[in-house]
Amino acid sequence: MSTDTRYEHIELNDDGVPMISGTTMKVVELVLNHLAYGWSPAELHFQFPYLTLGMIHSALAYYWDHQQEIDEDIERRDRLAEEIMVSLPVPPLVKRLRAQRQQ
Repeated sequence: MSTDTRYEHIELNDDGVPMISGTTMKVVELVLNHLAYGWSPAELHFQFPYLTLGMIHSALAYYWDHQQEIDEDIERRDRLAEEIMVSLPVPPLVKRLRAQRQQ
């Protein structure tokens, strides 16, 4: 069961994560694309045609009104991804390529 917010197209899922209503996309996922690629709302709509411009603007408005919270979530995700990468063994192909480069 989700919870409505003041933002027409944004709801909080059971874990309190802001989602774009009627989709499986988290607000943070759209924001990451906006920040990483500098995509405008029109470009985000081109890349994600199942999102309306209203949905995109609501998600971005939610981000700007909750920027610290979402930026902290982004940092947490980055740390987690780094921890996972460090904990994984080096694939055999990467080992061979590194060995070839050192020759």
